[in-house]
Amino acid sequence: MAGTSGPQKCEVSGDRAALREHGTFCTQRRTGVVGVVVVNRVLSWTPLAARGGCADPTGCVNLCRQGGRPLPPLPGWIAIDIMPADTPQVVILCGGLGTRMREETEFRPKPLVDVGGRPLIWHIMKLYAQHGFTDFTLCLGYRGYMFKEYFLNYEAMSNDITIHLGREHCIKYHEAHPEQGFRVTLAETGLNTMTGGRVQRAAKYLRGDTFMVTYGDGLADLDFGRVLAFHRKHGRLATVTAVRPSSRFGNLELDEASRVSSFMEKPREVDTWVSGGFFIFERPVLDYLDGDECVLEREPLEQLARDGQLVAFRHDGFFYACDTYREYQILNDMWTSGAAPWKSWE
Repeated sequence: MAGTSGPQKCEVSGDRAALREHGTFCTQRRTGVVGVVVVNRVLSWTPLAARGGCADPTGCVNLCRQGGRPLPPLPGWIAIDIMPADTPQVVILCGGLGTRMREETEFRPKPLVDVGGRPLIWHIMKLYAQHGFTDFTLCLGYRGYMFKEYFLNYEAMSNDITIHLGREHCIKYHEAHPEQGFRVTLAETGLNTMTGGRVQRAAKYLRGDTFMVTYGDGLADLDFGRVLAFHRKHGRLATVTAVRPSSRFGNLELDEASRVSSFMEKPREVDTWVSGGFFIFERPVLDYLDGDECVLEREPLEQLARDGQLVAFRHDGFFYACDTYREYQILNDMWTSGAAPWKSWE
């Protein structure tokens, strides 16, 4: 890149896969020639016009850095993330009806219910992105078009914009939201398809051998990098994150006269582990899935356990599943109070 000092430069031709041998890099793409600069973040340059904006240098955002110093952008280009080749994609199950939260889900899918002014799906994606996982496939079903509307309008709703009307119609985005470089595939997986069937339908979008799966309603202060390292260390086909459940009821301690000596509202069950719904799978897990009626949590996971191919990463930290309207209110109260344990981003 012109004007930079320090990092070595090289020129290569070909696609991204051919470039990964150079390690972490920034790329400038022009007419098939790519200039590679080693930096401390993995980012690439793509034409701003291709992202729906004007090819105007004042509309560019510079995210590439070397030693803490910004690398200068080229006119008309914007920086976006490229993940290393072996970074797992994240599959998020978003197709259910959410009948236990009918007050909200009558009008929108549960993953689009707002928590602190942002939909649940945004919070889940931010959790993964904090640990470098920014390639998402959303399995759509109930009101799937609403996810498409949300993400198609994301740039306009997340930035100040200038719109040039007329024949030279152009839209210019003035800021850069923190979600630069997120890759979101919206896959229609059927209205009544079960969880295993949805993963099977979305498998055509998986590129690597390892992928992550979760639901569109669970939040945790989970380090997904540690979970991935655990998964790779144990060498099994599947890893599930185990969490401590909260009791649905208040816990009472009674004395011999039936007086309540202590009361604890919905305590954690310290002797029990349950699935937190955060999975890491190897590609052969897809062979355990069998059609639209396949429920991931039943035969596939049960068979993986019988085959000795399922291990559990124990998470003693925060976990909360938003299944009911009351739980939705609690999550919003946490966010409003500034005490949202899952929020690890700025």
